Amino acid sequence: MLSVLSYGRLVARAVIGGLSQTDSRDYSLVTASCGFGKDFRKGILKKGMCYGDDACFIARHRSADVLGVADGVGGWRDYGVDPSQFSGTLMKTCERLVKEGRFIPSNPVGVLTTSYYELLQNKVPLLGSSTACIVVLDRQSHRLHTANLGDSGFLVVRGGEVVHRSDEQQHYFNTPFQLSIAPPGAEGAVLSDSPDAAESSSFDVQLGDIILTATDGLFDNMPDYMILQELKKLKNTNYESIQQTARSIAEQAHVLAYDPNYMSPFAQFACDNGLNVRGGKPDDITVLLSIVAEYTD
Repeated sequence: MLSVLSYGRLVARAVIGGLSQTDSRDYSLVTASCGFGKDFRKGILKKGMCYGDDACFIARHRSADVLGVADGVGGWRDYGVDPSQFSGTLMKTCERLVKEGRFIPSNPVGVLTTSYYELLQNKVPLLGSSTACIVVLDRQSHRLHTANLGDSGFLVVRGGEVVHRSDEQQHYFNTPFQLSIAPPGAEGAVLSDSPDAAESSSFDVQLGDIILTATDGLFDNMPDYMILQELKKLKNTNYESIQQTARSIAEQAHVLAYDPNYMSPFAQFACDNGLNVRGGKPDDITVLLSIVAEYTD
């Protein structure tokens, strides 16, 4: 039988050993982007980081790396409104808030909320709607904090498997949750969700984890197993390698989107909802591909 003193020494060693294994290094995200507008302008960005009606941003602050994607709702074009203006301005505002330090890493919904209400307060209304997904890596705690509204989203991949992911938010088939600004007097006629409705999550990441953040143009055309096959090509945290893999994923999704005989995830979802649909879903595609690495200035 162990004496109380011996037992105490064993506990002390265990505690000290546990502390010694704690990783005190700061982490960061090495991120590359690629995308396609569905008007076939391959890889061409509009002013800002926009692929078609999609928009994205990548920002760094001393405490965190933050990135986001947004998908402007194309139906506004029928009313003479450029859908990319809303999604693009939303993401640019989020980026500015991060660079100014006006955010809390553990509260990505707060970034989205502040950005959206800035748009609401514009003297000239910026009409439109958009989904949004914000991903924040807290460098010191090694925790990934996320907020997702609608059908954009993210995957965390470790050891070749998806270990964490966002869930789609849909009101009904092909009608995702979305932030909106309607013309005066038409507020009740336009679908609009509160930023607080975004799904939030926190997750401990490890060095080498892969984080893929994208708009629905990717997820509607590529199932997980295809994405994971592409990610196997990623061998290190070198930016060029990440960029090449992001482009490979976006290119494959773009090709599948225009294949009329392909049973895409979107077509399968449509069939599940009683619709006879086959083929890919032509759409704007935005991919942000990140690897968790040790932080260096």
